[in-house]
Amino acid sequence: MKKVLLTALMSICLQMASAQLPKAMLKDINGKPVATDTLSNGGRPFIIDFFATWCKPCNRELDAIAEVYDDWREETGVKIYAVSIDQGQNINKVKPLVDNHGWEYDVLLDPNGDLKRALGIQMIPYVLIVDGQGNIVYKHNGYTDGAETELIEKVRELLK
Repeated sequence: MKKVLLTALMSICLQMASAQLPKAMLKDINGKPVATDTLSNGGRPFIIDFFATWCKPCNRELDAIAEVYDDWREETGVKIYAVSIDQGQNINKVKPLVDNHGWEYDVLLDPNGDLKRALGIQMIPYVLIVDGQGNIVYKHNGYTDGAETELIEKVRELLK
């Protein structure tokens, strides 16, 4: 009986570890609809970072990544999608925040929380790494200074 339970648990963990990105309709920062199942990076890994304009740790994380993003792209080709979960009353603050910080990410808007809900996200910042085949291979929530180093290490592991 223990063997059966252990096998079932391992199977569930493997399925969760390589779950596909759920389909949701978002908008880009200019209002153009974007289906999440079309997000890609030409067969290379990409990062999805959930944030909100009012979330200080989110802004610190995206600032820290911005400092090394050019190096990351040059070395690994990784792409970052920053997904704002700001709701209707704050959605007009997203573009000015992005512009003010000089973030060069592809910024998407999830004002109804469709993608956030589909992924079961409770807290932000929340980061996913998606491999070149569209499988979610890493999840992390919260931010501490230096955590971006772990992100790029995970991306490097995928490219080996």
